[in-house]
Amino acid sequence: MISTFSCCLALSLPAEAAQLTDLHFTGYIRTGVGGNSKGGTQSCFQLPGAHSKYRLGNECEQWSELALEQGIKFTDGSTLSAMVMGGFYNPYGHTPKFKDSNEHGGGRSRIQQMFIKWANMPILNGGNFWLGRRYYKRNDIHMTDFYYWNQSATGFGIDEVPIGYLRYSYVFSRKDNYDQEPYINRHDFNVAGFKTNPGGEVEVGLSYIQKPDSSNSHNGWAISAQHKQLDVLGTGTNTFALQYGRGPGTGLGYTGDPTLGESNKSWRLVEHMVWQITPRFSGQLQVVYQKDIRTDGDDQRWLSTGIRPIYAFTEHFKLQGEIGRDQIKAPDGTRKLTKFTIAPTWAFGGMDFWARPELRLYYTYASWNKAAQRAADVSHPDTALSSTGEFGTDRHGSNFGVQFEYWWK
Repeated sequence: MISTFSCCLALSLPAEAAQLTDLHFTGYIRTGVGGNSKGGTQSCFQLPGAHSKYRLGNECEQWSELALEQGIKFTDGSTLSAMVMGGFYNPYGHTPKFKDSNEHGGGRSRIQQMFIKWANMPILNGGNFWLGRRYYKRNDIHMTDFYYWNQSATGFGIDEVPIGYLRYSYVFSRKDNYDQEPYINRHDFNVAGFKTNPGGEVEVGLSYIQKPDSSNSHNGWAISAQHKQLDVLGTGTNTFALQYGRGPGTGLGYTGDPTLGESNKSWRLVEHMVWQITPRFSGQLQVVYQKDIRTDGDDQRWLSTGIRPIYAFTEHFKLQGEIGRDQIKAPDGTRKLTKFTIAPTWAFGGMDFWARPELRLYYTYASWNKAAQRAADVSHPDTALSSTGEFGTDRHGSNFGVQFEYWWK
């Protein structure tokens, strides 16, 4: 499809006006197999109400994203490209399928991205324009896969237009997450490039969510500000973000519940750092605190702290450890979950924190309290923390297995 698009457009222009770029094949794959201490398949640990879980040795699915991209470069220096990406998901214990499974809790496949992008446009002073479904400005914490500020959506955007020393972006979208109902008009405005200190930069953003054409719905908004600092603890990066939202804006990084009115509000603090102190010693840590205030009294306070230290004994062998703790204060009590993982790792890509591929053996142990189990029984029955899950009425359990992870650009 991409090649046909590119060739048709190239043929419609003078030969000297455009040139096809190389076809790029990019992707990500995560696969493995695991079991638990009760003799069944691996069952992962996530605290009910928490927006993420600690990933190392705690992923219970196979996941891949495969993408093709090709473009046409014009004599004015701009490039028009098209990209399509398919995503394939299948949880452990289910037969892999290339279509939505009719099994309860089974796998699925979908188009993750399909968009065109016109980059380095002279009319936009070197900025970009895109249209379609796209991953866009995805700010995440790798060790928990938590996308706390994420403007991926189906829509269009004017991207990174430089005016003076700042860069301006705008996105109009209709759907920004898999479960969103109904479709909602969302407007995102971003300004980046505020230099605060050597190696440090701030970006700010405003999201406005229009009231959808449905009963008992409301407008909403959210603001975010983020500071990134390079060259921390060696060649590492530190990120600090603050977010605040009202109504449907309480989704913060996403479009929230449109039935929530203006008096419902959420705010969040995010601190995460990747370090590479020496070629052998790297890792990541995070702190997330979120407070939700709801008019129906269902207030919630979520605190998540964790660290993943990594030491490379050789160029191709690492030892990774991860400990994470989630705590939620809610009307039904204070839920608590602590998870620990140790993972000897064959690192085919080298010693760096981000180097891939990796093949990991792992052992994971977790413990949780009665409030966490009660909440799981209500909202997530048959999961690891519930009394009907793999570990029964126990409030602790362990998993073991092997996992392979690889991404390429």
